[in-house]
Amino acid sequence: MQEASILDPLTVATQTHRFKSKQRTNHPCPCGETRLSKANGMLKEIEKMTEHEFLPIIGPRKGKVLIKVVRDIKPKRILEVGTLIGYSAVLMGKELDSDAHMITIEIHANEAKIAEENIKKAAISPKIEVIVGDAIKVIPKLKGPFDLVFIDAEKTEYIDYLRLVEDKLHQGSVVVADNAGIFSDQMKDYLDYVRNSGNYKSRYVPAGEDGVEISVKLLTNQKA
Repeated sequence: MQEASILDPLTVATQTHRFKSKQRTNHPCPCGETRLSKANGMLKEIEKMTEHEFLPIIGPRKGKVLIKVVRDIKPKRILEVGTLIGYSAVLMGKELDSDAHMITIEIHANEAKIAEENIKKAAISPKIEVIVGDAIKVIPKLKGPFDLVFIDAEKTEYIDYLRLVEDKLHQGSVVVADNAGIFSDQMKDYLDYVRNSGNYKSRYVPAGEDGVEISVKLLTNQKA
């Protein structure tokens, strides 16, 4: 039996849009396995760091939801808002084709530098570009479109990030917002918008004590 998509019942919003490639590139063995092993090793290393220091990463539990989204939609262009030290970039990157391109924005230079080092050590095949700066100022300068956007930064600014990137989305683009459970109060404007504006088909996916909001862009350009 075929595994259900994490986007169900949201897949109705994407059925009329076709991504450039519906087939993932198969990495020849043992090269692909070696890359995957390095990436998984880097993820485990960062997870272990969280045992003795505070690192607000998405973590393995919610990370499984994000991985499923990546596998379902097979994005070629990805935007991440909030790199931290590169955990989610590696998590997504190891699932991407070699011709994919991810842009990830981190406001703190020190953490961005560590992220670049971790991404390099993970030896993943897609191009990952780390940009240092305030996403509010960076996003308007970026060229779209983006198939997938992952937001995990200042919670009260989620709505601002989304509105800035909205004209760089297409029908079927997916936006994943972390911490939509424990920080739902701080994300209220964002959650109200994706759920009620008519511009998205959106739902909350719980994972333990927290969860993510997964929103699929609809065809309409209507603004709330």
